[in-house]
This record gives sequence, C-alpha cells and structure tokens, in this order.
Amino acid sequence: MRLLLLVGMLTACAAITQDLSGKMFTFPLETNTTHVKLRTTKQDFNAVTVCQRSFTDLKRIHVLFSLAVPTFANGFMLLWDGSDELEFYTQNKFAVFAKLDYKLNTWHSICITWDSASGLAQMWLDGLPSVRKFTISGSKIRGAPIIMLGQEQDSHGGGFDINQSFVGMLSDVHMWDYVLSACEIQKYVDERNFTPGNVLNWAALDYQIIEKVMVENKAMVCT
Repeated sequence: MRLLLLVGMLTACAAITQDLSGKMFTFPLETNTTHVKLRTTKQDFNAVTVCQRSFTDLKRIHVLFSLAVPTFANGFMLLWDGSDELEFYTQNKFAVFAKLDYKLNTWHSICITWDSASGLAQMWLDGLPSVRKFTISGSKIRGAPIIMLGQEQDSHGGGFDINQSFVGMLSDVHMWDYVLSACEIQKYVDERNFTPGNVLNWAALDYQIIEKVMVENKAMVCT
C-alpha cells in the first residue's frame, strides 16, 4: 500500500506534456510552495507575448505569470497589485498599467506584449488595450528560463512569498516569442481560431505540478 501511494505521488508530480483544452489549473490553497512549472527549450527572447485567463477572489497582491532567468528574477512577470493596477516586469524593469476593471470572481483574459527593439509593453484586459509603456530596450531575455504559475520568483526558481501567491483558477496559457497582433489577441479573447503559442501552448503543455494544484474541467456557462 505504501509503495502504491508513493508511486501515485511521484506520478502526480512528474513532468508531462498534455492537451489541456477545456481544462484549468485550480490553486485552492494559499501557500508559499504550491505552483506549476511550465517547460520550454527556448532560451533567447527578442520579444514576448503571454496570454492567459484567470479567476480569483483575491483582494491582495498576487502573481499571474513568473518567468525568471539566471540574471533576472523578474525576467518576464505579471503581478496584480491588489487595487486597480497590473504591474509588468521584464529584466527587473517595470511598467504599471492603472485604472483597470479587474473584477473579482470573474474570468478575465489578460495578454501582455513586449518588444526589445522599441522597449514598449502593452497590456490587454478582456480585449481592451492599454497605453503603450516603455520598460527596457536593446536587451534580450537570455538564459535558461524557469516559468511558474502560482508563485512569484524572487530568485531563479525560488524566493516565494505567500502574500504574493495565487489562489483561484488559471487556464489557456500561451506564450509566443514575438508580439502578437491586435487581431490575433482579439481572436484569443473571443476563443476563436487563433495561432497557438510557439513557446507555451495550452494544447500541448509541458508542465509539472508541485504540491496541491488540480487539473479540472473548465466551468462552462449554461445558456
């Protein structure tokens, strides 16, 4: 019995590649350990787009996406500040997007784009674009990335703070190594036929669950 239990625990924590279409990650506990690692072989980024959907009742600060490289803990990171601002970091430089309609207990589609040539970042909340803001230009995101959902990295793969952890549901995570067009972002928001991420693809996701995270069917609205 103990051997079977151990095998089950190892299987649950092992890295797998899976089509998660129609699924979501549920983070049911506030901890400084629970997270999901997302794996990619890409190590050099001239530009990035990340899109995902989230559902939470957190009023405090919480992380939505965390990518760290050896030289920058905040290589590419999204953080909600607990009021009406989304903070975006790349290579430890940041921009703040304010006065956003980020309601609790509602599914939100969030996309963020950044280009190293111009240094400009833009955020899209439920299909509505923000102003474009400068972060850093002329510098690629380089090095082996560690990508996480559920925890914010203050070091390469660690340094978690329970007060920045995510509790709720996350789904449809995609990442591209270029700036996605406004039309493609709108297709993603509307759940139409969009180009899936070429770095992270929810329909072929290489991931590893650490501790208490569940893969569940995404709740659908009945009509």
